[in-house]
Amino acid sequence: MMSAKSRHSLAIRVAAGLAGYCSFINLYSPQAILPLLSNEFGASPADIAAIMTAGTLAVALMAPFAGTAADVLGRKRVIVIAMFALAVPTLMAALAPTLHALVFWRFVQGLAMPPVFAVTIAYIGEELGPHEATATIGVYTSGASLGGFSGRFFVGILADLFGWRYGFASLAVFTLAGAAIIALLLPRERKFVRSEGFVASAKQMLGHFRNPKLVATYAVGFGVLFNFIATFTYINFRLAAPPYSLSATWLGAIFMVYLVGTGLTTMTGFAVGRFGRRNVVIGAIGVWMVGIALTLMTPLWTILLGLTISAGCGLLCQAVSTSYVTITAKAGRSSAVGLYVTSFYLGGSFGAAVGGFAWSLGGWPACAAMVALMLTILAIIVATTWARGNNAAPPTAIEPA
Repeated sequence: MMSAKSRHSLAIRVAAGLAGYCSFINLYSPQAILPLLSNEFGASPADIAAIMTAGTLAVALMAPFAGTAADVLGRKRVIVIAMFALAVPTLMAALAPTLHALVFWRFVQGLAMPPVFAVTIAYIGEELGPHEATATIGVYTSGASLGGFSGRFFVGILADLFGWRYGFASLAVFTLAGAAIIALLLPRERKFVRSEGFVASAKQMLGHFRNPKLVATYAVGFGVLFNFIATFTYINFRLAAPPYSLSATWLGAIFMVYLVGTGLTTMTGFAVGRFGRRNVVIGAIGVWMVGIALTLMTPLWTILLGLTISAGCGLLCQAVSTSYVTITAKAGRSSAVGLYVTSFYLGGSFGAAVGGFAWSLGGWPACAAMVALMLTILAIIVATTWARGNNAAPPTAIEPA
């Protein structure tokens, strides 16, 4: 017979995994069908990438306010309301008659996501002990990673079979069902300490900028998603063109490389404890550069290998940096995570936009050079601002791409 405590922990794990899954099936779902949408709306790769920019920019803008609201209103209330709200713009995106309308609804969709994933992380950290929190965050991360893959993969399949609008509509239905399950399953918080008010919470949030360790970590988050979005948005246009001519289904299947990266994140705690946070990230960045270089080669298998290496190294960097946020912020943890989410997804917005300019100038080689430059900047930031030593911490990850 399972004890009440065990049932409580299990309910949180299942709800957290579902929250991560439902958020990320929506956020990245258009990525695999961007070449198809480009043809349908008669837009260039740089213009169609606005679909991705709108979503990530909205997430960046909303994230700190979601944390502040949750510090005042409570965790579960914010998570559940946002989950139900997320289904609405997802359905409207499926009905969008023009590219501008689709970009608008993608922006609204992005506004509803931070109250789900940023607040879920804070909920886990507060409600569970260190060991249980680590395990639950692992479930959340796995759910988020699987959702990021599933959104791209299944929308790609549905786009080939029935049209992309049916793909988006199916996501709306699934999100609504997930919201209902989370509302029933997620226990009401027991250890939540309400902030004194929005003003006090906002002051607490601004205080995070006085912590140089947090600021440096926010910069790392910016660069990680910058590279992810630039890489996995524009590589699709290369692979959709001859000699590869991959369909939306096969472009979606390519994102299986993320599942390899998800497996690597389970080793984050061991790696940081053995080699130190600083050394792990610098080493991962070096290997990441090798992966990007492989995508410049012609054989499809070398491109896929390069993408697999890039995904694994990026997710490893993400797991290390987000864990540092949760242990560095001693107060206002929701707002600290919210600011990280802001910098992270702001980087994604810039990656899509600046990547468009790079693509216009020199196609995929120019995009790869841009990613390599950003990786160099990240290595310099980590080498000069992160302290030496182990700094072991349980892995906490917001699934990046």
